[in-house]
Amino acid sequence: MHRSSYRPSPVTMPALWSEGPVLFTGNANPALASDVAAHLGIPLGKAIVGRFSDGEVNVEILENVRGKDAFVIQSTCAPTNDHLMELLILVDALRRASAGRITAVVPYFGYARQDRRVRSSRVAISAKVVANMLQVAGVDRVLTMDLHADQIQGFFNVPVDHLYASMVFIDYLRQTSDLERTVIATPDVGGAKRANSYAKFLGVPMVICHKSRAKANEVAEMTIIGDVTDKDVILVDDIVDTAGTICKAADLMIQNGARSVRAVASHAVLSDPATERINASALKEMIFTDSIPLRKHSDKIHIVSVANIFAEAINRVINHESISILYSI
Repeated sequence: MHRSSYRPSPVTMPALWSEGPVLFTGNANPALASDVAAHLGIPLGKAIVGRFSDGEVNVEILENVRGKDAFVIQSTCAPTNDHLMELLILVDALRRASAGRITAVVPYFGYARQDRRVRSSRVAISAKVVANMLQVAGVDRVLTMDLHADQIQGFFNVPVDHLYASMVFIDYLRQTSDLERTVIATPDVGGAKRANSYAKFLGVPMVICHKSRAKANEVAEMTIIGDVTDKDVILVDDIVDTAGTICKAADLMIQNGARSVRAVASHAVLSDPATERINASALKEMIFTDSIPLRKHSDKIHIVSVANIFAEAINRVINHESISILYSI
Protein backbone atom coordinates (compact mmCIF):
# COMPACT_ATOMS: atom_id res chain seq x y z
CA MET A 1 0.00 0.00 0.00
CA HIS A 2 1.37 3.38 -1.00
CA ARG A 3 2.00 5.76 1.87
CA SER A 4 2.33 9.48 1.25
CA SER A 5 5.64 11.01 2.22
CA TYR A 6 3.93 14.36 2.94
CA ARG A 7 4.41 15.66 6.44
CA PRO A 8 2.74 18.93 7.57
CA SER A 9 5.02 21.76 8.63
CA PRO A 10 5.13 22.54 12.35
CA VAL A 11 2.54 25.14 13.35
CA THR A 12 3.49 27.92 15.73
CA MET A 13 0.54 28.61 18.00
CA PRO A 14 -0.22 32.30 18.55
CA ALA A 15 -0.01 33.82 22.03
CA LEU A 16 -3.21 33.77 24.05
CA TRP A 17 -3.49 37.57 23.85
CA SER A 18 -2.37 39.67 20.89
CA GLU A 19 0.07 42.51 21.43
CA GLY A 20 -1.24 45.46 23.39
CA PRO A 21 -4.41 45.92 25.45
CA VAL A 22 -7.22 48.22 24.30
CA LEU A 23 -9.36 50.59 26.39
CA PHE A 24 -12.85 51.77 25.48
CA THR A 25 -15.41 53.97 27.19
CA GLY A 26 -19.02 54.98 26.86
CA ASN A 27 -20.56 58.34 27.74
CA ALA A 28 -20.85 57.85 31.52
CA ASN A 29 -17.46 59.24 32.59
CA PRO A 30 -15.13 59.86 29.65
CA ALA A 31 -12.92 62.18 31.75
CA LEU A 32 -12.05 59.38 34.20
CA ALA A 33 -11.47 56.96 31.31
CA SER A 34 -9.09 59.46 29.66
CA ASP A 35 -7.19 59.89 32.93
CA VAL A 36 -6.87 56.10 33.34
CA ALA A 37 -5.60 55.81 29.77
CA ALA A 38 -3.08 58.61 30.39
CA HIS A 39 -1.74 56.85 33.50
CA LEU A 40 -1.32 53.66 31.46
CA GLY A 41 0.16 55.42 28.45
CA ILE A 42 -2.47 53.81 26.21
CA PRO A 43 -4.83 55.83 23.97
CA LEU A 44 -8.55 55.23 24.30
CA GLY A 45 -9.86 52.92 21.59
CA LYS A 46 -11.82 54.32 18.65
CA ALA A 47 -15.52 53.58 18.81
CA ILE A 48 -18.88 55.14 18.10
CA VAL A 49 -21.13 55.14 21.17
CA GLY A 50 -24.23 57.10 20.25
CA ARG A 51 -27.95 56.90 19.71
CA PHE A 52 -30.18 56.09 16.78
CA SER A 53 -33.05 58.47 16.06
CA ASP A 54 -35.43 56.41 18.24
CA GLY A 55 -33.07 56.52 21.24
CA GLU A 56 -31.59 53.03 20.89
CA VAL A 57 -27.88 52.73 21.74
CA ASN A 58 -25.61 52.53 18.69
CA VAL A 59 -22.10 51.07 19.14
CA GLU A 60 -19.44 50.39 16.50
CA ILE A 61 -15.82 49.45 17.23
CA LEU A 62 -13.58 51.30 14.75
CA GLU A 63 -10.32 49.38 15.19
CA ASN A 64 -9.05 45.82 15.18
CA VAL A 65 -9.46 44.12 18.60
CA ARG A 66 -9.08 40.49 17.53
CA GLY A 67 -7.43 38.49 20.29
CA LYS A 68 -6.70 41.59 22.38
CA ASP A 69 -7.16 42.22 26.09
CA ALA A 70 -10.08 44.68 26.09
CA PHE A 71 -11.24 46.92 28.94
CA VAL A 72 -14.50 48.90 28.95
CA ILE A 73 -14.44 51.76 31.48
CA GLN A 74 -18.02 52.73 32.27
CA SER A 75 -19.77 53.69 35.51
CA THR A 76 -23.47 52.87 35.54
CA CYS A 77 -24.47 56.23 37.01
CA ALA A 78 -27.40 58.45 36.05
CA PRO A 79 -29.00 58.06 33.60
CA THR A 80 -28.35 54.54 34.88
CA ASN A 81 -30.26 52.54 32.30
CA ASP A 82 -28.68 54.39 29.36
CA HIS A 83 -25.16 53.89 30.66
CA LEU A 84 -25.83 50.25 31.55
CA MET A 85 -27.06 49.58 27.99
CA GLU A 86 -23.97 51.29 26.57
CA LEU A 87 -21.78 49.01 28.69
CA LEU A 88 -23.65 45.86 27.67
CA ILE A 89 -23.62 46.69 23.96
CA LEU A 90 -19.96 47.74 24.01
CA VAL A 91 -19.12 44.37 25.58
CA ASP A 92 -21.19 42.52 22.97
CA ALA A 93 -19.58 44.45 20.13
CA LEU A 94 -16.10 43.58 21.42
CA ARG A 95 -17.04 39.92 21.82
CA ARG A 96 -18.38 39.75 18.26
CA ALA A 97 -15.19 41.45 17.06
CA SER A 98 -13.24 38.54 18.63
CA ALA A 99 -11.59 40.36 21.53
CA GLY A 100 -9.49 37.88 23.50
CA ARG A 101 -10.69 38.83 27.00
CA ILE A 102 -13.17 41.53 28.06
CA THR A 103 -13.02 43.26 31.44
CA ALA A 104 -15.82 45.58 32.53
CA VAL A 105 -14.29 48.39 34.61
CA VAL A 106 -17.25 49.78 36.56
CA PRO A 107 -16.06 52.39 39.09
CA TYR A 108 -19.65 52.93 40.28
CA PHE A 109 -21.91 49.88 40.08
CA GLY A 110 -25.51 51.05 39.72
CA TYR A 111 -28.37 48.97 41.21
CA ALA A 112 -26.01 47.86 44.01
CA ARG A 113 -28.46 49.02 46.67
CA GLN A 114 -31.00 46.48 45.39
CA ASP A 115 -29.01 43.49 46.62
CA ARG A 116 -31.58 41.56 48.71
CA ARG A 117 -35.24 41.08 49.52
CA VAL A 118 -36.08 42.89 52.74
CA ARG A 119 -38.50 40.99 54.97
CA SER A 120 -39.56 38.88 51.97
CA SER A 121 -40.91 41.92 50.12
CA ARG A 122 -42.05 41.25 46.56
CA VAL A 123 -39.12 43.05 44.97
CA ALA A 124 -36.40 42.16 42.50
CA ILE A 125 -32.77 41.59 43.46
CA SER A 126 -31.71 43.95 40.70
CA ALA A 127 -27.98 43.78 41.43
CA LYS A 128 -28.09 40.08 40.56
CA VAL A 129 -30.03 40.83 37.35
CA VAL A 130 -27.32 43.29 36.29
CA ALA A 131 -24.60 40.74 37.09
CA ASN A 132 -26.38 38.18 34.90
CA MET A 133 -26.74 40.67 32.05
CA LEU A 134 -23.03 41.52 32.07
CA GLN A 135 -22.06 37.86 31.96
CA VAL A 136 -24.49 37.04 29.17
CA ALA A 137 -23.16 40.01 27.17
CA GLY A 138 -19.67 38.46 27.36
CA VAL A 139 -17.76 39.93 30.31
CA ASP A 140 -14.84 37.77 31.45
CA ARG A 141 -13.91 39.87 34.47
CA VAL A 142 -15.28 42.80 36.50
CA LEU A 143 -13.23 45.54 38.12
CA THR A 144 -15.18 47.83 40.45
CA MET A 145 -14.85 50.01 43.55
CA ASP A 146 -16.68 50.23 46.90
CA LEU A 147 -19.73 48.11 46.16
CA HIS A 148 -22.63 49.03 48.42
CA ALA A 149 -22.71 45.40 49.59
CA ASP A 150 -19.70 43.08 49.45
CA GLN A 151 -21.87 40.04 48.71
CA ILE A 152 -22.57 41.39 45.20
CA GLN A 153 -19.21 39.90 44.23
CA GLY A 154 -20.85 36.51 44.70
CA PHE A 155 -23.56 37.36 42.16
CA PHE A 156 -20.95 36.89 39.42
CA ASN A 157 -19.54 33.63 38.07
CA VAL A 158 -16.49 35.47 36.71
CA PRO A 159 -13.64 37.05 38.73
CA VAL A 160 -14.48 40.33 40.47
CA ASP A 161 -11.70 42.65 41.63
CA HIS A 162 -13.10 44.97 44.30
CA LEU A 163 -11.04 48.13 44.92
CA TYR A 164 -11.39 50.64 47.75
CA ALA A 165 -11.44 54.44 47.59
CA SER A 166 -9.89 54.47 51.06
CA MET A 167 -6.51 54.29 49.31
CA VAL A 168 -6.84 57.92 48.22
CA PHE A 169 -9.03 59.11 51.10
CA ILE A 170 -6.63 57.94 53.84
CA ASP A 171 -3.72 59.84 52.28
CA TYR A 172 -5.83 62.98 51.85
CA LEU A 173 -7.15 62.85 55.43
CA ARG A 174 -3.67 62.35 56.89
CA GLN A 175 -2.48 65.47 55.07
CA THR A 176 -5.47 67.66 56.01
CA SER A 177 -6.41 66.55 59.55
CA ASP A 178 -5.24 67.18 63.08
CA LEU A 179 -5.35 63.53 64.12
CA GLU A 180 -5.01 64.40 67.81
CA ARG A 181 -8.50 65.93 67.68
CA THR A 182 -10.09 63.74 65.00
CA VAL A 183 -12.80 61.09 65.33
CA ILE A 184 -14.25 58.94 62.56
CA ALA A 185 -18.03 58.60 62.42
CA THR A 186 -20.46 56.51 60.43
CA PRO A 187 -23.87 57.98 59.54
CA ASP A 188 -25.54 54.60 60.14
CA VAL A 189 -24.84 51.30 61.87
CA GLY A 190 -24.47 49.49 58.54
CA GLY A 191 -21.30 51.44 57.79
CA ALA A 192 -19.62 50.63 61.11
CA LYS A 193 -17.15 48.16 59.57
CA ARG A 194 -16.04 50.68 56.95
CA ALA A 195 -15.68 53.48 59.50
CA ASN A 196 -13.77 51.21 61.89
CA SER A 197 -11.24 50.49 59.13
CA TYR A 198 -10.64 54.22 58.61
CA ALA A 199 -10.33 54.75 62.38
CA LYS A 200 -7.79 51.91 62.60
CA PHE A 201 -5.63 53.17 59.74
CA LEU A 202 -5.69 56.76 61.03
CA GLY A 203 -5.27 55.70 64.66
CA VAL A 204 -8.27 57.69 65.91
CA PRO A 205 -11.51 56.86 67.82
CA MET A 206 -14.85 56.10 66.18
CA VAL A 207 -18.47 57.04 66.92
CA ILE A 208 -21.70 55.76 65.36
CA CYS A 209 -24.93 57.44 64.32
CA HIS A 210 -28.04 55.32 64.70
CA LYS A 211 -30.84 56.25 62.33
CA SER A 212 -34.36 55.10 61.57
CA ARG A 213 -36.06 55.73 58.25
CA ALA A 214 -39.68 56.68 57.70
CA LYS A 215 -39.26 55.61 54.05
CA ALA A 216 -36.55 55.41 51.39
CA ASN A 217 -34.33 58.53 51.19
CA GLU A 218 -36.00 60.03 54.27
CA VAL A 219 -34.44 59.88 57.76
CA ALA A 220 -36.94 60.00 60.64
CA GLU A 221 -34.66 60.03 63.70
CA MET A 222 -30.93 59.94 64.45
CA THR A 223 -28.86 59.62 67.64
CA ILE A 224 -25.09 59.54 68.34
CA ILE A 225 -23.35 56.65 70.09
CA GLY A 226 -20.08 58.11 71.41
CA ASP A 227 -18.55 61.48 72.37
CA VAL A 228 -17.71 64.16 69.79
CA THR A 229 -17.24 67.12 72.14
CA ASP A 230 -14.58 69.53 70.80
CA LYS A 231 -13.59 67.00 68.10
CA ASP A 232 -13.05 67.28 64.35
CA VAL A 233 -15.47 64.68 63.00
CA ILE A 234 -14.99 62.86 59.70
CA LEU A 235 -18.10 61.06 58.47
CA VAL A 236 -17.44 58.05 56.22
CA ASP A 237 -19.93 56.61 53.70
CA ASP A 238 -19.93 54.84 50.34
CA ILE A 239 -22.76 56.64 48.51
CA VAL A 240 -24.31 60.07 48.95
CA ASP A 241 -27.60 60.21 47.05
CA THR A 242 -30.04 62.86 48.29
CA ALA A 243 -27.59 63.74 51.13
CA GLY A 244 -30.34 63.67 53.77
CA THR A 245 -28.50 61.22 56.05
CA ILE A 246 -25.01 62.73 55.78
CA CYS A 247 -26.25 66.30 56.31
CA LYS A 248 -28.47 65.37 59.26
CA ALA A 249 -25.53 63.51 60.82
CA ALA A 250 -23.26 66.54 60.34
CA ASP A 251 -25.78 68.89 61.93
CA LEU A 252 -26.24 66.46 64.83
CA MET A 253 -22.47 66.34 65.44
CA ILE A 254 -22.29 70.13 65.75
CA GLN A 255 -25.31 70.14 68.09
CA ASN A 256 -23.45 67.64 70.29
CA GLY A 257 -20.34 69.78 70.60
CA ALA A 258 -18.18 68.85 67.61
CA ARG A 259 -15.64 71.49 66.57
CA SER A 260 -16.00 70.75 62.84
CA VAL A 261 -17.46 68.12 60.51
CA ARG A 262 -16.20 66.84 57.18
CA ALA A 263 -17.33 63.82 55.18
CA VAL A 264 -15.85 61.39 52.66
CA ALA A 265 -17.91 59.22 50.32
CA SER A 266 -16.84 57.14 47.34
CA HIS A 267 -19.70 57.86 44.96
CA ALA A 268 -21.29 61.28 44.34
CA VAL A 269 -24.75 60.21 43.13
CA LEU A 270 -26.14 63.56 44.35
CA SER A 271 -29.78 63.39 43.29
CA ASP A 272 -31.65 66.67 43.83
CA PRO A 273 -31.68 68.41 46.28
CA ALA A 274 -28.37 66.92 47.48
CA THR A 275 -26.07 69.84 46.58
CA GLU A 276 -28.42 72.37 48.16
CA ARG A 277 -28.55 70.28 51.34
CA ILE A 278 -24.74 70.05 51.48
CA ASN A 279 -24.40 73.81 51.03
CA ALA A 280 -26.92 74.49 53.82
CA SER A 281 -25.52 71.88 56.23
CA ALA A 282 -22.87 72.05 58.96
CA LEU A 283 -20.43 70.21 56.70
CA LYS A 284 -17.14 72.05 56.30
CA GLU A 285 -16.06 69.84 53.38
CA MET A 286 -17.57 66.96 51.39
CA ILE A 287 -14.97 64.78 49.67
CA PHE A 288 -15.82 62.44 46.78
CA THR A 289 -13.94 60.41 44.19
CA ASP A 290 -14.42 60.97 40.46
CA SER A 291 -16.15 57.57 39.99
CA ILE A 292 -19.19 59.64 38.93
CA PRO A 293 -18.92 63.02 37.16
CA LEU A 294 -19.93 65.87 39.47
CA ARG A 295 -23.40 67.03 38.40
CA LYS A 296 -23.50 70.29 40.36
CA HIS A 297 -20.48 72.16 41.68
CA SER A 298 -20.20 73.45 45.22
CA ASP A 299 -17.48 75.26 47.17
CA LYS A 300 -17.84 72.60 49.87
CA ILE A 301 -17.23 69.66 47.51
CA HIS A 302 -13.70 68.40 46.86
CA ILE A 303 -12.87 65.63 44.36
CA VAL A 304 -9.96 63.20 44.61
CA SER A 305 -9.19 61.05 41.59
CA VAL A 306 -9.09 57.26 41.54
CA ALA A 307 -7.70 57.09 38.00
CA ASN A 308 -4.29 55.96 39.23
CA ILE A 309 -5.83 53.14 41.29
CA PHE A 310 -7.78 51.80 38.33
CA ALA A 311 -4.77 52.22 36.04
CA GLU A 312 -2.61 50.18 38.41
CA ALA A 313 -5.30 47.50 38.74
CA ILE A 314 -5.73 47.28 34.95
CA ASN A 315 -1.96 47.04 34.50
CA ARG A 316 -1.83 44.15 36.97
CA VAL A 317 -4.70 42.37 35.23
CA ILE A 318 -2.89 42.76 31.89
CA ASN A 319 0.30 41.31 33.32
CA HIS A 320 -1.45 38.55 35.31
CA GLU A 321 -0.17 39.98 38.60
CA SER A 322 -1.84 40.01 41.99
CA ILE A 323 -3.80 43.16 42.81
CA SER A 324 -4.30 42.32 46.48
CA ILE A 325 -1.67 44.92 47.29
CA LEU A 326 -4.28 47.53 46.29
CA TYR A 327 -6.72 46.36 48.97
CA SER A 328 -5.49 48.71 51.68
CA ILE A 329 -8.86 48.59 53.50
